[in-house]
Amino acid sequence: MSAPAPLDAARAQQLAAEFGLKPEEYERVLVILGRTPSLTELGVFSVMWSEHCSYKSSRVWLRELPTKAPWVIQGPGENAGVIDIGEGLAAVFKMESHNHPSYIEPYNGAATGVGGILRDVFTMGARPIANLNALRFGSPDAPRMKQVIDGVVRGIGGYGNCVGVPTVGGEVNFHPAYNGNPLVNAMTVGIAHSDRIFLSAAAGVGNPVVYVGSKTGRDGIHGATMASAEFSADSEEKRPTVQIGDPFAEKLLIEACLELMATDAIVAIQDMGAAGLTSSGVEMASKGGVGIELFMERVPQREEGMSAYEMMLSESQERMLMILKPGREPEAEAIFRKWELDFAVIGHLTNSGRIVIRHNGVVEADIPLAPLESEAPLYRRPIADTPRSPILEAGDIPDPVGVLPALKSLVGSLDLCSRRWIWDQYDSLVNGQTVQRPGGADAAVVKIEGRKRALAMTTDCTPRYCYADPEEGGRQAVTEAWRNLTAVGAQPLAITDNMNFGNPEKPEIMGQFAAAVRGMASACHTLDFPVISGNVSLYNETEGRGILPTPAIGGVGVLEDAAQAIGLAFDAGLDLVLLGETHGWLGQSLWLREIAGREEGAPPPVDLAAERRAGDFVRARILDGTITACHDVSDGGLLVAVAEMAMGKGVGVALEPAPETIPPHAFWFGEDQGRYVVAVASADDLKIAAAGAGVPAYRLGRTGGGALALDGQGSISVNELRAAHEATLPALMGG
Repeated sequence: MSAPAPLDAARAQQLAAEFGLKPEEYERVLVILGRTPSLTELGVFSVMWSEHCSYKSSRVWLRELPTKAPWVIQGPGENAGVIDIGEGLAAVFKMESHNHPSYIEPYNGAATGVGGILRDVFTMGARPIANLNALRFGSPDAPRMKQVIDGVVRGIGGYGNCVGVPTVGGEVNFHPAYNGNPLVNAMTVGIAHSDRIFLSAAAGVGNPVVYVGSKTGRDGIHGATMASAEFSADSEEKRPTVQIGDPFAEKLLIEACLELMATDAIVAIQDMGAAGLTSSGVEMASKGGVGIELFMERVPQREEGMSAYEMMLSESQERMLMILKPGREPEAEAIFRKWELDFAVIGHLTNSGRIVIRHNGVVEADIPLAPLESEAPLYRRPIADTPRSPILEAGDIPDPVGVLPALKSLVGSLDLCSRRWIWDQYDSLVNGQTVQRPGGADAAVVKIEGRKRALAMTTDCTPRYCYADPEEGGRQAVTEAWRNLTAVGAQPLAITDNMNFGNPEKPEIMGQFAAAVRGMASACHTLDFPVISGNVSLYNETEGRGILPTPAIGGVGVLEDAAQAIGLAFDAGLDLVLLGETHGWLGQSLWLREIAGREEGAPPPVDLAAERRAGDFVRARILDGTITACHDVSDGGLLVAVAEMAMGKGVGVALEPAPETIPPHAFWFGEDQGRYVVAVASADDLKIAAAGAGVPAYRLGRTGGGALALDGQGSISVNELRAAHEATLPALMGG
């Protein structure tokens, strides 16, 4: 077999730099090949060794995360993670980023982010039952930001609604640090039979390699490389690296794949995601320890004159690669033709240990697979610790406006106002299994069709905490997800993560990353909450200005009976009780930023043992019917949590005064961790039970009426709070 036509040496070196390969990485390519690469070979190396695909800066730290538990069926390393949820069923889920594309082309960037994460889940044999997202935007008055917000939200809704998977939850933050790099993290949860999980390791020399789905175009070429570099002033010119999605084709692809999966024809299957046919072909063959030979002229194409290089690097959407058992091609083709999708046998497995790419009889690439993976760059980059922020004493911070005026301002602020303008653009009820919709509870709850069982799911992170103290922030992000699942009555089982950070070549950024991982790992260990999948998105910087460190957490838990799930809205005639320790911690709080005009201090510490005690106590009391409404205390503090519960059904509450040992504004707006506000028939009975469990309990007041009445401070009507809460985003976005 003839070798591929090499590039001119000078041209190859120039292109390697343009494709994102460092000089020492390119030298390694020359050693592996023993010659100058062809254009297609250089493209394969550049995307497979990109930060986006190889995790070359993060792998050494990610190994610290706990990934195993008796209920974990599949941990990191596959398209998505899998956990056993009982009754022969498994939950399959993952979160991924589409940050860079969503800034360049907001609608299509966000839409294809949803499409990609859906494919990661149904590739494993699961039917998707829910989508969530975690969004971070800059200041709304920053250039293009309203356009980005509008496009991202429409893109998520447009794709998810059309494909018929409900978008049931998520989170949104605003901060100037995201002006040049908004974050769009998409999460999908699916259900599969626990004994029918499909993996990606290719097997069987001679077995056919099959391409299914939509045709290949020139969209998205070098998308993985673009996502592995900082933005500069010319980011608008990168639109060709953003893919175009077709949710209707995705719906057909879901049904066709699941129908074929009901047979025993599939040996292995992989989504063509980042780096397209390159990553799917290389990863499947590498995991299986086999070789792969591909014939590019057989690839279904929607554009004329496409080269092997373009086809291998295209990130066109709604495509999958499969290895089938020999002789099963006609059966599989009939299914995909029925669903009006392309089907083509584009190659076969070999025993060569190489990936060979041919186009019209010409060898375009011939690369040994083992060193492509084993010699991929792995960096232990220098790290610099984040300087510790001082602990702020509540008594040293005066209250400039009073408690109730501050509450009204906070519930209307960008980070705490209603997200209804966003979630009303999402179909959260399609398929009819959604138990808790956005805004009604701390976590979404989706019933499993035909069963009592339900899954709870949430996305969480507090980036301002992570910036002030990345380790404490990483710990808090995990515990926040655990609390939100607990607050609806679910048993938390596992997480996925999306690690969004700036340029890893800066020691302070790698210091943030390493510390966040340490914090996450400690929380996961204590809470029995393993990491089963995830994504790393680095180089979230524009012209040298990076984002806040944002290790977004997606958590999933199980309820044996969906009817036991509760929300945050309380009825009249109940006692309101605060569970958990309160000190009045104002450092890094939203009150400090929005009311006092200061963004400083150490974030609230997380006591993992106390988190475990309080959470286990709350969950047990929800499941035995004692607690009828529950809301964890997070952004904005205690009074914001109470106000959000009151706005749920328009029911007010008469509140007791703050304890004399804590300044009122610190008691009501401090963001101490590990706390829940719960509604019960009798505070006295709950306090006795809590004392026995080692959980502090404090009676806040009695629900009823139409106002939040604060002893000694006056009152404010729930309707007035709701008006302030609901008005912000519609006014900002013009409707």
